[in-house]
Amino acid sequence: MPIVDKVPNELAINSVSGIKLESPFVTSQVFMNVKSEIAQTVTIKIFDISNRVVSKSTSDVKAGDNVLKVYTTALPSSAYRIGLYDSMGRELGITDFNKL
Repeated sequence: MPIVDKVPNELAINSVSGIKLESPFVTSQVFMNVKSEIAQTVTIKIFDISNRVVSKSTSDVKAGDNVLKVYTTALPSSAYRIGLYDSMGRELGITDFNKL
């Protein structure tokens, strides 16, 4: 669910679709911009360093920028990869972060 209307500069995405985290260093939560060409339901997956899915959620996004809050409280301190997938399972974007 989008939580802000205006996208902060640090979350701006220049391409037509993709994801961008507010910071690569995360404690209990992080803002993430999900940019989509069309309104759709997307899946957000968090992978651990062995590429195992440790968290998975879905969200309805509108065409354009969608700033979401991702909760990471339950994750142990480590390096992670977060991926965004469309309803057909195609990867729309992927980025790394470190849970402190």
